Amino acid sequence: MGRKYDVYGVGNALVDMEFTVTPEQLQTLGIEKGVMTLVEEVRENELIAQLAPHRGKQSGGGSAANTMVALAQLGGKGFYSCKVADDEAGRFYLRDLWDCGLETNLHQEDSEGLPSALPQGTTGKCLVLITPDADRTMNTFLGITASLGAEELNPKALADSDYLYLEGYLVTSPTAKAAAIQARELAQEKGVKTSLSLSDPNMTRYFKEGLLEMIGPGLDFLFANETEALTLAGTEDLTAALDYCKTLAKGFAITRGAEGSLIFDGETLLKIPTTPVQAIDTVGAGDMYAGAFLYGLTQGLGYGKAGQLASLAAAQVVTAYGPRLETEVLRGFLTQIQ
Repeated sequence: MGRKYDVYGVGNALVDMEFTVTPEQLQTLGIEKGVMTLVEEVRENELIAQLAPHRGKQSGGGSAANTMVALAQLGGKGFYSCKVADDEAGRFYLRDLWDCGLETNLHQEDSEGLPSALPQGTTGKCLVLITPDADRTMNTFLGITASLGAEELNPKALADSDYLYLEGYLVTSPTAKAAAIQARELAQEKGVKTSLSLSDPNMTRYFKEGLLEMIGPGLDFLFANETEALTLAGTEDLTAALDYCKTLAKGFAITRGAEGSLIFDGETLLKIPTTPVQAIDTVGAGDMYAGAFLYGLTQGLGYGKAGQLASLAAAQVVTAYGPRLETEVLRGFLTQIQ
């Protein structure tokens, strides 16, 4: 008998607020382009006020959450551990998870189907700033998710999963990093395969030691983009970075934008091409890739076909604003890789 969940994810719960801006506006606001920067609540609120005329849609976000939503849309079964507060954003976030078909550590409901015992505080928010070159810049106020810890883990659900998936962003919080390490250790103890995404060049640049602690003696699978892999390996040579990744995980996927992706299945390096598209928003491309790939892997498609599915989904998601696709569109790709 198989396990109940395909993937058990752990990540920061953030409500994404999208804004379309110019590089000049980023400069005026003093925001570093193309990376994720952590900010305090006062700064976040100042930016929201200044950017109000450029505001787009609001959605449930956070890197691992986007991955888990993609998995669920494709038909996978997922459990997501996170932390939100008892405020409007927190209730919006949980409702979104449920609507997407994900179970969570916070799914206790009252008579109206609302969470019954959320903690006091402020739910985290991520300002996603999109420039005309399709680059994405993020300013994140973690809020209550900064205190995500071992108490948010559900050991029973984790032990009943095929894969554990951790986002690299957890490294920025001491309690979240400790929870990630505990989850990885528990997974290894229970025979659950382990995977992690490096998430962002700033994580590999400034938190390398912490990421290596999260990786521990080695993972089953590692997700990264080319910049993250090169930075973590401390090299400008892709071959050297690939060799370094082999010391961290049994398998890995390195995404390279328009050049497709490289997948190491434990023996062979597979080159997966991507579909040429007109990118307008690269937010969530890596998250989508990981979600589709893990779906493919847990459904027995194998590394090559899982990579094809992931590549198709990631290429499509950058052609529209936001980190998600319509369920019908996403599931349509399954017919293209059979």
